[in-house]
Amino acid sequence: MVPLLHIALLVLFVIIIYAIIGLELFSGKLHKSCFNNITGEIMDDPHPCGEDGFQCERIAYNMVCRYYWEGPNFGITNFDNFGLSMLTVFQCVTLEGWTDMLYYIQDAMGSTWQWVYFISMVILGAFFVMNLILGVLSGEFSKERTKAKNRGDFQKLREKQQIEEDLRGYLDWITQAEDIDPENEAKIIQEGKTMIMNEIDSSDNLGEDGEVQQEMWFTRKRKSMDRVNRRLRRACRKAVKSQAFYWLIIVLVFLNTGVLATEHYQQPPWLDDFQEYTNMFFVALFTMEMLLKMYSLGFQGYFVSLFNRFDCFVVIGSIGEMILTSTQIMPPLGVSVLRCVRLLRVFKVTKYWQSLSNLVASLLNSIQSIASLLLLLFLFIVIFALLGMQVFGGKFNFNSAVDKPRSNFDSFVQSLLTVFQILTGEDWNMVMYDGIQAYGGVASIGILASIYFIILFICGNYILLNVFLAIAVDNLADADSLTTVEKEEECTGEAEVNENQSGSNEATPLGITDDGFLDHEKNNMIFENGINLSDEYEINESEMKMTLSGENDEYENQELQGETYGEQITARPRRLSDISVKNSKKPIPKSNALLLFAPTNRFRVFCHWLCNHSTFGNIILVCIMFSSAMLAAEDPLNANSERNQILNYFDYFFTSVFTIELLLKLISYGFVFHEGAFCRSAFNLLDLLVVCVSLISMFFSSGAISVIKILRVLRVLRPLRAINRAKGLKEFFPLTVN
Repeated sequence: MVPLLHIALLVLFVIIIYAIIGLELFSGKLHKSCFNNITGEIMDDPHPCGEDGFQCERIAYNMVCRYYWEGPNFGITNFDNFGLSMLTVFQCVTLEGWTDMLYYIQDAMGSTWQWVYFISMVILGAFFVMNLILGVLSGEFSKERTKAKNRGDFQKLREKQQIEEDLRGYLDWITQAEDIDPENEAKIIQEGKTMIMNEIDSSDNLGEDGEVQQEMWFTRKRKSMDRVNRRLRRACRKAVKSQAFYWLIIVLVFLNTGVLATEHYQQPPWLDDFQEYTNMFFVALFTMEMLLKMYSLGFQGYFVSLFNRFDCFVVIGSIGEMILTSTQIMPPLGVSVLRCVRLLRVFKVTKYWQSLSNLVASLLNSIQSIASLLLLLFLFIVIFALLGMQVFGGKFNFNSAVDKPRSNFDSFVQSLLTVFQILTGEDWNMVMYDGIQAYGGVASIGILASIYFIILFICGNYILLNVFLAIAVDNLADADSLTTVEKEEECTGEAEVNENQSGSNEATPLGITDDGFLDHEKNNMIFENGINLSDEYEINESEMKMTLSGENDEYENQELQGETYGEQITARPRRLSDISVKNSKKPIPKSNALLLFAPTNRFRVFCHWLCNHSTFGNIILVCIMFSSAMLAAEDPLNANSERNQILNYFDYFFTSVFTIELLLKLISYGFVFHEGAFCRSAFNLLDLLVVCVSLISMFFSSGAISVIKILRVLRVLRPLRAINRAKGLKEFFPLTVN
C-alpha cells in the first residue's frame, strides 16, 4: 500500500500544481458566449467566445459576445475556483475530454500559448505519472509471485524428501522379503516351468501340428508387419518433424488466410466458387496433416498436446461446416458462425513459431492468475452498481420533453453497464456531469456527487484494470526468459550432438533405444543400485507417458509395460496434502470473551466449533449472495412499490441471520481487548459495520431520520463480505491492496 500511496501523493501534487496554474491563467474566461443583440437569446449549442478567440460576428451580424453564460458542461468544467479547477485537471489527466477544454480555452482567449499548458499536463500527468501506477502494481505482483514460488518450491522439497524416505522404506521391505524366503521363490519358478511344460505336452498330445505351424506362421507374419509398421511410423514421424513440413504448413496457413480475406460484400459468383473449392482443398490438406500426425504419434501421443486438440477441433469444425453447407440443414446464421472456425487456423502459426508459441502459452497461463481478480472485479462492479442505484436511481430524468441519458442507474442491469462504461473510461465525464446535475449542479451540493465517479474511476480503471496489465507484463517477461533459455539449450544440444557424432558409441537419452524401447539392462542396474531421486527422479510420470506415447504405438506400449519393472515395484508417492502440514482452524483465544465466557466454557466451545464449520460458512456465503441479489432487485424509481415491500421482509431475515453470526463470533473470539479478538481483523470490522448499518436501517424508518437514508446506502457493502469467506478472493485481495 505504501508504494501506491506514494504514487497517489505524486499524482495529487501534479494535479494541485496544474490546478493552481489554471486558476491563475483561466479564471472566469469561460463565461462569455454569443447572444442575440435583439432578442437576448443565447446561441444554439453555446461555446466560449472572446476578443482574441471566437468572433460572434461569424455566425450573424446581430450576435455579440458578452456575459453571462454558466460555462461548458453546465458550468462544471472551468477554472473559477480551486475545487472545480482540480476536477477539470483530473478529467484532462484521464485523457477524456481534454481536447474539448483546450478548444474552449482557445475560443475564449485565442490559440497562441494556451496549448502549452494542456500538452505539458497530458505528457506529465497522463503519460508519465499515471503510468507509474502500472509499474508499482507490476513490481508488487512480481514480489508476491516470487514469494508464492518460494513457498511452492519449499513444499515440493518437503514432498521430494518424503518420497525418498518412502521409497527407501519400500526398497528395504522388498529386499528383506527376497532374503526371507528364497526357497519359496525357487518353488514358484519351478511351478511356472512345470505349467509351461504341461501346456507344451498337452498341445503335443492333441496332435494338431499343422495348426501350431500355421499359428507360428501368423505370429512371424504379425511380427514382420509390426516391424514394417514401426519403420513406417518412424519415417512419418521424421517427416512431420522436418523443416520442410514446418514451412509447408506455414505457407498453407497463410494462403488459407489470404483466401478468407478475399471475401467481401456483393462479391461475384466466380469468387464464391473459388473460395468454396479452395476451402475444400485446404480442409483436405489439414485433415491429411492431422491423420498423418495421429498415425505417426499414436492417438495418445497426439492428444497429449493441447495444440493438437485445438487443431483437431478446427478440422472437425471445418468438415462439419462443409457438410452442413452442402446439405443446407442449418440456417445461414449458424453456417456463418461455423465458418468463423476457419479463422482459427491462423493460430496454427503459433505451433511452429517458437517465440510466438511461448508468448501465447504465457498469456494463457496468466488466465489462471487473473481468475480471482475477475471475481474481485465483478464484486467491485456489483457494489458500485448497487451504490449507484441507491444514490442516482431515478435522478437522471431532468426534462420530460427530452429523453433521459442512456447511461443511468434506474435498473440493476443498466447500472452494471454504466459502471462498466466508467471503468473503461469511455465518456465517464459525461455520466459525472449528469450525476452532478441530478443533485442541483455546482451551485448546490451536487458537486459532491463527483466523489462517487472519481473513486470509481481511480479504483477501477487505474488500480484493478492495471493489475491485469501487471499480470500480463509479468507473464510476457517469463515468455521472453523461456525463449532465451530454449535458445541456449538448443545451442548446447547441438554442441552435444556434434560431440556424440564424433564418438563411436552414441548414448540414447532417457535410456530409450532406437527402436523406442527402454534399455532395460541400464534400467535394472540403476534400480538395483538404488535410486537417487535428487538426480534421476526429476522426470515425472506424465512426461514419461508423453515420451512413450509419442514414440510408440499401442503394441510397443504394451510390450514396454510388460518389460518395465519400475511400475510394478515402485511405490506410489503420497499426495502433497498428505505430506504437508494441514492448516488448523483458528484456536479459541485464552482470554475471556466479553468478560463473561472462559476459554473452557461449553457454550463458547460450541460457538467456536459452529463458526469454524464449513457448512456454517457456506450457509452464510449463500445468504450474502442472496441478500446482494435482493438489493439488486429493488426498484429505485418507486420506493413504496409492492416489490420493495416484499424485499424489505427478506432484508429483515438476512439481517437477523448476519446478526446471529456476528454474536456467535463475538462469543467465540471476544470483542477487541485481547489478541485474536473479533475486531482485530479488518474484514471482521467490515462485517460489523454492515450488520450495524442494516440493524439501524431496519429499526428506524427511512423517512423519519434523513441520516438513515445515507446509512441504508452502506448496505451495498454486503458483497464485500464474500471476500472474507472465499479463499481465493481473500488471498488475492491483499495483493491488490498492497
